[in-house]
Amino acid sequence: MNYEQTLDYLYSRLPVFHQIGSAAYKPGLENTIRILTALHQPQNSFRSIHVAGTNGKGSVSHFLSSILQSSGYKTGLYTSPHLVDFGERIRVNGEMIDKQFVIDFVENHKKLIEEVQPSFFEITMAMAFDYFASSEVDVAVIEVGLGGRLDSTNIIQPELSVITNISFDHEEFLGHTLQEIAAEKAGIIKPHTPVVIGEALPETKPVFLQKAQEMNAPIFFSENIKQIFFERYEENRMIVKTSDEKSYAVGLTGNYQLKNIATVLTAVDQLRKANFEIPEISLKEGLEKVIEKTGLQGRWQIISASPKIIADTGHNPGGIAFVAEQLKTQHYQTLRIIFGMANDKDIDTVLSLLPKNGVYYFTQANIKRAFPSDQLLKKGQQAGLYGKSFSSIEEAIKAALDEANKEDLIFIGGSNYVVGEALIFFGKDKKVDQ
Repeated sequence: MNYEQTLDYLYSRLPVFHQIGSAAYKPGLENTIRILTALHQPQNSFRSIHVAGTNGKGSVSHFLSSILQSSGYKTGLYTSPHLVDFGERIRVNGEMIDKQFVIDFVENHKKLIEEVQPSFFEITMAMAFDYFASSEVDVAVIEVGLGGRLDSTNIIQPELSVITNISFDHEEFLGHTLQEIAAEKAGIIKPHTPVVIGEALPETKPVFLQKAQEMNAPIFFSENIKQIFFERYEENRMIVKTSDEKSYAVGLTGNYQLKNIATVLTAVDQLRKANFEIPEISLKEGLEKVIEKTGLQGRWQIISASPKIIADTGHNPGGIAFVAEQLKTQHYQTLRIIFGMANDKDIDTVLSLLPKNGVYYFTQANIKRAFPSDQLLKKGQQAGLYGKSFSSIEEAIKAALDEANKEDLIFIGGSNYVVGEALIFFGKDKKVDQ
């Protein structure tokens, strides 16, 4: 099989969450243990950092990877989902996994795959660990797929655990209250292993404290340790200052990154205590060059300047609330919003958070889980949002571009898959322009 045929095999043979949703979710570690045992426990050959959370875990993971790379560590990075290319999920020092490794891994372990019948995520994670081991990485940053306690990544014994925040998402798996969701995320807290909490709410803080106490794990709440203040935008960077008068240029823009930066700086303090050598100059470089070093896309990404086009992958109430606040800071003549969602999200709540002054282009990604654009239009109208529906991302983008002038702002979001298709349309799958 070639690379494309190998990916087709994985997509067709194994349940894939982005295609079929909850039916692809396999909670628990049984499959993971079987696969990693057959692979001779590759996850034990490198140090790791485990990152969970409802929003921000992708940005935090990429920041940490960039900082570790800048500090001279050969760094693996495992995240999900990908926006354009499968290889985005598995990187070493920012470079996507070698295509031949993907082919060989599947060919060599096809019998194991067909015996265990893992989910797409489970086998992808195992592939990542095997790749990191064979690449002899010094450390790997591992992003949780869903939840924490029952997530297949929870097989690792990390140097540090990070939980960015708690909001409502995947409630059918994680629970219907913030306390229940926090309990699932807190499942990544390991015995005697420090944990950094990016944002704690009155409902979630006791959950984290109790779990940390049970695990005898030192716990650090970044909002009590690091205060980050926005200063200005400078070209494609955000300049921030800390409460102790340190200044950083940050390569990810968007005021919602301030809490992520505080989380990252708190995590770096703990990594230094764990004997990671992270000089201040490397910390600054990692924050500033996170896109160049890791290939991250879709976080308040500026695709075009005239008209200004911004894409962001926020897709749950917490993420969209941040997006809505950020849109208030923008200057434009007309706000045009290209928006699509997956059918298992809290669509009514998300729509209620969106700006009422926008012209909407409701659309749907080319996945089975996409919420139909005509139904999204109807729900949008009920929420006071008005526009038209389009059956594809391409049609929606073309319509918005046709109607926009140079002073307008076009925002694209609501789903990772909407943003991914938009990046392909604009040719951003090979080059990030932020």
